[in-house]
Amino acid sequence: MAFDLPGDRRGMLQGGGALLAGILGGFGISPALAQDMSRETRRSERPLKAAFSNAGLQATWCAQGKQAAEWWGRLFNVEVTWFDGELNATKQRSAVENMASQKWDFVAIQAFGIGTLAQPVKRMIDAGIPVIDMDTLIAPLDSINVHSFLAPDNEFMGASVTQALVDAIGGKGIMTMTQGALGHTGAQGRARGFDSVVKKNPGIEVVDTTPGDWDVTKVSRLWDTLLTKYPKIDAAYFHNDDMALAAYNVMKARGRTNILIAGCDAMPPALAAVSDGRMHATVRNPSCRIHGGAVVAGVAAVVAGQKTGNGAGQIPKHVITDGPVVTKANAPGMAWMESQFLI
Repeated sequence: MAFDLPGDRRGMLQGGGALLAGILGGFGISPALAQDMSRETRRSERPLKAAFSNAGLQATWCAQGKQAAEWWGRLFNVEVTWFDGELNATKQRSAVENMASQKWDFVAIQAFGIGTLAQPVKRMIDAGIPVIDMDTLIAPLDSINVHSFLAPDNEFMGASVTQALVDAIGGKGIMTMTQGALGHTGAQGRARGFDSVVKKNPGIEVVDTTPGDWDVTKVSRLWDTLLTKYPKIDAAYFHNDDMALAAYNVMKARGRTNILIAGCDAMPPALAAVSDGRMHATVRNPSCRIHGGAVVAGVAAVVAGQKTGNGAGQIPKHVITDGPVVTKANAPGMAWMESQFLI
């Protein structure tokens, strides 16, 4: 459960710059910049209406992001309306077309696939609605005038977790990578990170890179096949934790829990799995920082008139929102930070 601020949150957020600076510090923002932002980013006097969509609430990362957006929305007097992508590009396009037919103060979107939502998003931008892009590109940044793009360095995530697996098996062995949706730019970056580590380790043999499309049912079927086909697999990297834990259940049923597994996102079930040894590692894709940051960015655009740019009082076109690799040592602290919707 997330914490609530004691007393009159409205008064503190409007008048208490130090408090807001502290909250922004939870996003990894430097104290000096946080103090500067706290003078401009304030709770709206009038209720704001914001539309959000992410890839699909079946994914725990997306569900956590929805909770974070709604929680930060309450702090800043923003009513968040959700348009679920349902882990399906066609369904998300229909939802965002519906979104684009309405009036919003600002919008935040994580696309299921690059290019799938560009037309309705451009209509909203042309109507003067600030659009914050989250986690994966709606379209290349030089082709669409989004207000900002909040995302982690996916290559770093893929490389860092893959390196943890490679180190654990001594640089030699048989590995797999279960990818997310191939049109998702985050998945593309994670695959590049995986490949960059494998290329430096000639003792690693990669036997499968089939995409699981973030779908745990599909991944369970895939891994039932892989365990039959390959009597020896030393380590497996998954583009998100949901897929990793779905595969672990198949491994457990087949008596193959000697396979070291790692994922991305560092969601609470994965943090528990790292702590008890079912997963070797994960890396935090900071859902709360991204979705909550989108609320802060939208409010700053509407209330303070914050523009896109690299100058004082502006928001960069691309904001990198990295989180750390998670092992047994830092898993409990990460769980607490997530419970407060800070990372």
